[in-house]
Amino acid sequence: MGLLKKWFSKWKGKKQEEYTEETEEFRESPVLSRDSINLRDQGQRMRYVRSCLEQIREAELEIEKLTREYSVVTSHLTDTEEIEALPASEKQEISGIADKITAYEREKHVYEREQERMSDLEFHRMERIEEEVEEGIEKLTEAEDYQEKIRQDMRRLSGERHAFQYRRHDLLNLMVNLRGMMIITSFSFLTCMSILLLLQFLMEIDTRIGYILTAGATALAVFMIYMKYTEAVKEKNQVERSINKLILLQNRVKIRYVNNTNLLEYLYMKYKVESADELVRMWELYQKEVEEREKFRELHAELDYHRRELLQILRRYQIKDPEIWLRQAQAISSRNEMVEIRHNLILRRQKLRKQMEYNEQLAQMAQGEIKTLAEEFPIYMPEIMELVSQYEEMEKRA
Repeated sequence: MGLLKKWFSKWKGKKQEEYTEETEEFRESPVLSRDSINLRDQGQRMRYVRSCLEQIREAELEIEKLTREYSVVTSHLTDTEEIEALPASEKQEISGIADKITAYEREKHVYEREQERMSDLEFHRMERIEEEVEEGIEKLTEAEDYQEKIRQDMRRLSGERHAFQYRRHDLLNLMVNLRGMMIITSFSFLTCMSILLLLQFLMEIDTRIGYILTAGATALAVFMIYMKYTEAVKEKNQVERSINKLILLQNRVKIRYVNNTNLLEYLYMKYKVESADELVRMWELYQKEVEEREKFRELHAELDYHRRELLQILRRYQIKDPEIWLRQAQAISSRNEMVEIRHNLILRRQKLRKQMEYNEQLAQMAQGEIKTLAEEFPIYMPEIMELVSQYEEMEKRA
């Protein structure tokens, strides 16, 4: 059993390393690419501009979501600063109440210790986020499932693109070979005709049948080579169109992969878990723990009184979210606890800001790409501006 656990730990570490490398690879890789796109072709050009506009829209929607979460985190962080900035007398008052709350909570935990299935740290952590755990489980499960689907899409698109590129390489070689066969056929025709002329005029041999056979064989060979070459050119054009389409799809999938990876990393950090399954397990343990603690509700009367008292005082000092401090009262009287909470909020806000900056950069990149395209090809500027106007109208209606 020990060897099995050791092997599983190594395997899990290896998978985590592969996941990290894959994440960084796609985060650093360009999300806009014009490879193999013929911008002078109207269809390809229009699809490329629409792709840029869609990327701008996705980035703006993502920024809107992140901004809402950023405001919530900032509000919590502001509350910590307001509490720390209270005058000494007021701070002493609420610290005394917070100490009482903490003491009653400890006494309650003594009664529950025999039935405890979770550590105090785990219980308090789950208690702080209990109102959003179910939503968090849903978000994590959805994000993990979506991440796997994106990976499958990326592997499929990559495989299809390599297959098409390999086929294009084969077709190019075939076309070169067919041109060489045409040269050989022409040379063979001239050689046969020269021999037949020599036989006719120098040796006075009747070579009419030879002329007919040579001309017929040459015509048949030229016809077959021409048909093969035409089919190869047609298939090559079709393959290149497919490659261009796959490039545009890969650009969109890369963006979704990076955004979803950032979301997963943020949720893992927010709930301090490594998977949705772990959060489900913690949530189930927490629910059982709460049921056991219900048996000792008598101790809560005094605790509830002091919590109401603290809530009333915090509201008096205009704390934006006073209810959350009822679940982390120890932080009011303990500087270490307050520092830890503030540090966690700062990390969350930094992560959100990084995601917002990434999406802002993405939108700017797509806008710059459209502008660059218009500057490089001024002849297409009217139709590009028309697409942009249509996009803006759709945004207004939405």
